[in-house]
Amino acid sequence: MKFTLLMLICSYVAGECMQPHPMPTKYSNMYTCMEAGYTESLKKLQEIGKTEVNKHQIYIRFVCQSEDIILPKAKPKIDT
Repeated sequence: MKFTLLMLICSYVAGECMQPHPMPTKYSNMYTCMEAGYTESLKKLQEIGKTEVNKHQIYIRFVCQSEDIILPKAKPKIDT
């Protein structure tokens, strides 16, 4: 089973998160995916920088998704 690391950048000020960004590397187990999640989160936080993080109250979320899990697609809007 392979795992994909999905990163989300969020802002308390805006009250929302950006769309999840799948990282290109596939991981062979949950542990290595989680390790990468913490490492990549720190890299991204440092890349964004202290000023922007404090200004927008940015935080980073991540999830390791198994490739055998199929996420539901958004339901189409129906005009009435």
